[in-house]
Amino acid sequence: MKYSEIAQMTNAEIKKLLAEEKMNLTKLRFQNAVASLENPASIRQSSKDIARLLTEINKRRHQEVKA
Repeated sequence: MKYSEIAQMTNAEIKKLLAEEKMNLTKLRFQNAVASLENPASIRQSSKDIARLLTEINKRRHQEVKA
């Protein structure tokens, strides 16, 4: 997911997607612990998506404070 896609979403959509990504990351980590994943890079990608979502949430929070 690209940052430009996230920037166009509403706050509710971002929060919903963040919850889904966190659940996905937990599942991936569990699957990796039990048996190796076909694509271990998916854990890194999921973590980066979560970071992008949190970055946008914090950016919007700071814009609200300044306004």
